[in-house]
Amino acid sequence: MAAGYRSRFGEIDLIAATDKYLSFIEVKLRTEERFALGREAVDRRKQARLRATAELYLAEHPEEARQPRFDVAEIYAPQGTATRRPRITWLENAF
Repeated sequence: MAAGYRSRFGEIDLIAATDKYLSFIEVKLRTEERFALGREAVDRRKQARLRATAELYLAEHPEEARQPRFDVAEIYAPQGTATRRPRITWLENAF
């Protein structure tokens, strides 16, 4: 539905819809996971900014109103964006 939605509170990487949910998705790209998982970068402060941004999006787009859900997509790509087959871990309802 949307990518890179920005507000004064922050940015939501992806917004996707199903019949039931409107998913606000935070994408974390890592070249390796031994230091920290991507989900660990989505701390309480980041979660609060994502929630505030999602509330504003819903206020601006009432026609898209569904139950909100916050997901995290962890992408592990050893060669960064040049990685041919990155490993993706999708965390539904992450917070």
